[in-house]
Amino acid sequence: MFRDKRSDEDFAEEIKAHLAIEADELKSEGLSDDEARRTARVEFGNVRATQERFYLRNRVVWFDNLVRDTRFAIRQFVKNPGFSVIATLVLALGIGACVAIFAFVDAAMLEPLPYANPNRLMSVNESEVGKPLWPLTYPDFRDWQRMNQSFSSLDVHTGAGFLLRTGSGAVPVQGQRVSGGFFQTLGVRPILGRNFNPGEDRLGGPNVVILSYGGWLHRFGARRDLIGQTLDLDNQAYTVIGVLPPSFTFALAGNAEFWVPINSLSTHERTRNFYNFLGVGRLRDGVSLPTALAEMKAIAAQMRQQYPAPGRDESASVVPLSEIVVGQVRPIFLMLFGGAGLLLAIACINVSSLLLVRSESRRREIAVRGALGATPSRLVQQFVTEGLLLALLGSMAGITVAAVLMRLLGGLVPKDIADNVPFLEGVELNAHAGTFAAVICLLVALLLAATPALRLSSQKVRDGLGDSDRGVASRLWRRLGANLVVVELAVAVVLLAGAGLLGKSLYRLLHVPLGFDPSHLATVRVAAPGTMFKTDDQVDNLYQEIERRVSSLAGVESVGMSSRLPVECDCNTDRIHFPPRPYHGEHNDVDERHVSAAYLSTLKAPLLRGRLFSGADDASTPGVAVINQELARRFFPSENPLGQIIANDEGGRPSEWEIVGVVDDVREGPLDAPISPVEYFPLNQTRDHSFNLVVRTSQDPATLLPVLVSTLHQIDLNLGVSDESAMGDEISSTQAALLHRFSACLVGGFAGVALLLGVVGLYGVIAYSVSQRTREIGIRMALGAQRSSVYSLVMRQAGWLTVAGLAIGLVCSAGTSLLIRKLLFGVQAWDAMTLGSVALLLALASLAASFVPARRAASVNPTDALRAE
Repeated sequence: MFRDKRSDEDFAEEIKAHLAIEADELKSEGLSDDEARRTARVEFGNVRATQERFYLRNRVVWFDNLVRDTRFAIRQFVKNPGFSVIATLVLALGIGACVAIFAFVDAAMLEPLPYANPNRLMSVNESEVGKPLWPLTYPDFRDWQRMNQSFSSLDVHTGAGFLLRTGSGAVPVQGQRVSGGFFQTLGVRPILGRNFNPGEDRLGGPNVVILSYGGWLHRFGARRDLIGQTLDLDNQAYTVIGVLPPSFTFALAGNAEFWVPINSLSTHERTRNFYNFLGVGRLRDGVSLPTALAEMKAIAAQMRQQYPAPGRDESASVVPLSEIVVGQVRPIFLMLFGGAGLLLAIACINVSSLLLVRSESRRREIAVRGALGATPSRLVQQFVTEGLLLALLGSMAGITVAAVLMRLLGGLVPKDIADNVPFLEGVELNAHAGTFAAVICLLVALLLAATPALRLSSQKVRDGLGDSDRGVASRLWRRLGANLVVVELAVAVVLLAGAGLLGKSLYRLLHVPLGFDPSHLATVRVAAPGTMFKTDDQVDNLYQEIERRVSSLAGVESVGMSSRLPVECDCNTDRIHFPPRPYHGEHNDVDERHVSAAYLSTLKAPLLRGRLFSGADDASTPGVAVINQELARRFFPSENPLGQIIANDEGGRPSEWEIVGVVDDVREGPLDAPISPVEYFPLNQTRDHSFNLVVRTSQDPATLLPVLVSTLHQIDLNLGVSDESAMGDEISSTQAALLHRFSACLVGGFAGVALLLGVVGLYGVIAYSVSQRTREIGIRMALGAQRSSVYSLVMRQAGWLTVAGLAIGLVCSAGTSLLIRKLLFGVQAWDAMTLGSVALLLALASLAASFVPARRAASVNPTDALRAE
């Protein structure tokens, strides 16, 4: 144990001395010098084998071989930097994209919601015919809460906007009204202060508010002494009782900062036909979803019998809360994940083909090493080590690329998506993403290790010694490498087709007929506190003052006001009927908009029949209405709608409205939704405290916005002014447009990279083939072949590969396009023009990729080619 270990050099000197002594003894017996040395070596045996046994005596053989192979692989990579860098970058791009997209898929669909036992949380609502998810009325909620046995707690929430009074005026803020046990149902506790106490959500209860962490931090500087102090919301004092934890998000509430109990109800909210609340329930232990759904449906049926009303046929809906939260983003991220997977496949194919060519070009080296005694397993181990090392380098670079892509994609996620799925903002390389990355890296390593190993396992030593490297490599490349390129081109076609369909869908979406002229329109949201504008006269005076002051601004052509902007949502619906027609509860649901007299003319919405509103249409005159063409087409298909009566049961003022005009279909709902029937009521007869100001200007609307905001604040500092923007920007930033743009851009990026890799792969095939056929081409030209025939020879090979890749890719595109059809708008999944454009693009790219090696082949000097051989 304690003796010094001899080095290899000492042992070699000892063997040398031993052989010398043996030779001297043999010479003393009469042998010549040569015979003595030869006999001594024969009697001793294989010197190299003895030295190797000594070398391996104190070593772990496999580890020693691994170290040697690793050093040799590093030398090979340094010797061939072009191969090493390209292979590493290609792998990094494929692995990075795949891991980054998986991180978003994990955050949106795999990670549990950030609540206690989230699998027990359900979205509990009503359902109607054709509308499986419909909000609750407040009286129905109280009955459901009292009568059910399936939920340990059942609560509701609804959006609310407040005016927060500050030292510089009123600021619009987003909030939520919730029932008292809402946060207990979610399993969320404030980090400061307390939760709502029982009874604080009773009608007439105290005004208390819980702040979100973001609101507490950004609006109040994270002051801990804020607990117990009061805030002025809508000119009412609210006591701050708590602050929610920074990790708390509730997707259905968007960016709500102020959470208050439902301790007051409007006239509409007290009825059983005003659906304004969304339910959240926690299942009791041992209760399944089907059981809860059956019970809630039975309760809904009982409520219909107890409170009969025309058209009241609602049932119940119980679905996991996670389904509601991630429903709209699931198809997008699954599509992106599929695209990233295809990109990774192309990257692996490219690198595998590079390894194959490289291993084939080293056949003579392998044959020589085999002839010198290297076993097949030893040779395979060398190439496996090189593949694993390359996979390690690519994986390390891929993880870095993934981290960068996560930040970039986090910034690209549209705001509407981020508001609905706020936990996408914190996407990072967590345990799930790290495990997925490790699995991907392992699979890549196995593929890169197996690619040359499988080829070498069938190689014979004499093949490498008896044939030239180029001939054998060329034959393999024709058989296998070309097939891999066909797969690459097919995958590129699939991604290009998907990107083309999504891009065309986005174009169609942004050019869908709007029914009005969005150019030169500036918009701003105005909220007037009801506690200050209490009477009808005060509200009317506010409308008139805003119109007068804004109309006097330079460049303003007309001014209008509306309860909702176009292309915003199919919301604020009204269920109507048409006296004297009999009404049996039909679901005549239409979008309801309250507009000023000049609003529709400000939009330049074409008037088809009758007249628009005028200043005389106020509370002192009978109620009038203007409808769109879709409402006239649906409910008055064969009669003149002018003079007909619209009636509703929502307690409006008045409840009957005479149709005085018909306008063209202004797209009030989302861009990707069909046109809905719309009724317009005069703002002077409905008197909304919150409305959108729409201004048509002769100049760039963006330059008018600061002046517009300043003018409104000059009218009254108590007005809440927000969401100022140009109508064009408002349309392009709608949720539908952002979703389609986000999908098209990312899939387009994947498709562009896939096309580049596919074309590079094709170039590599053709260029390598030309380099291996230099002698053949030289002979052809020496025998009189023209340059055009050489061009044809090379381009024909590229053409067959391109046609094969196109054919397979187009067939696969037909299937994959069906998977994304829900994301398409105005485009068929099998769109001939898009697929034709993809085929043309790939053909041109392939032509460009094969032209360079074809030109090189056609410029070969026959004499030089034959002399080189």
